[in-house]
Amino acid sequence: MTPNGNRPPFAALLAEHVRQARKDSQLTQSQLAELAGVGRRLVSELENAKPTLQLEQVERVLAVFGRCLAIAKPGEADRE
Repeated sequence: MTPNGNRPPFAALLAEHVRQARKDSQLTQSQLAELAGVGRRLVSELENAKPTLQLEQVERVLAVFGRCLAIAKPGEADRE
C-alpha cells in the first residue's frame, strides 16, 4: 500500500516482486535473463515497471522463481 492507502499500479508491484526475488536468489540481471531465455534489457525494463512488456516474456522470468501471472478476485492474492 502507498502512504495514502492506495495500491501501487500492477507494473510497480510486479517490478518489486521480480527485483526482490532476483536479489533473494543472488542473481544479477544478466544471470536471470539467461535462465529465463530473455535479454538483460527486458529484465531491467521489468524491474523498472515498463508498462509495455510482452506477457510471454514476463511469464518466462516469473517461471524462474516458480511463479506465474494469475487473475484473482480482490483480496484473494493477499492470502499467500
